[in-house]
Amino acid sequence: MNPKEIKNMIDFIAKSGLAEVNIETEEFKIKVKRDTEAQVIASAPAAAPAPVAAPAPTAPASAATEAVPAPEKAAAKDDSSKYVEIKSPMIGTFYRSPKPEDPAFVNVGDTISAGDKVCIVEAMKLFNEIESEVSGTIVKVLVDNSSPVEYDQPLFLVDPA
Repeated sequence: MNPKEIKNMIDFIAKSGLAEVNIETEEFKIKVKRDTEAQVIASAPAAAPAPVAAPAPTAPASAATEAVPAPEKAAAKDDSSKYVEIKSPMIGTFYRSPKPEDPAFVNVGDTISAGDKVCIVEAMKLFNEIESEVSGTIVKVLVDNSSPVEYDQPLFLVDPA
């Protein structure tokens, strides 16, 4: 299964109200268990016993509540409706660059197009390149590098103008 299929399955489970789903094929075994406090996802080859991998503890979204200079804060209140959020498609760890010594995929002020890589989200030891679905200019990076992120958490603000 690719990350998009896993995301769709998690969305389906969330909407259906099911508490637990187990899927087993010749290639893999996956167990999704819904909890009121955390979501546990485990995946392993079918031949091996399935270890349960709990997601990393999440830190409070302090990056989203960073102090903003007064002029920018006022502009954000007035113009916030015109910005588009790029959100995390999965739970994992957010990285701004492919390697620690490499430059970030995007920075504030960069112009991006739909399909451009903007970051990486590591989930279950898989590094998933996240692509923008919008074109525009990066206005703000909402998450610190190497921070845990939740599903559907805003990562970037983009001015599509």
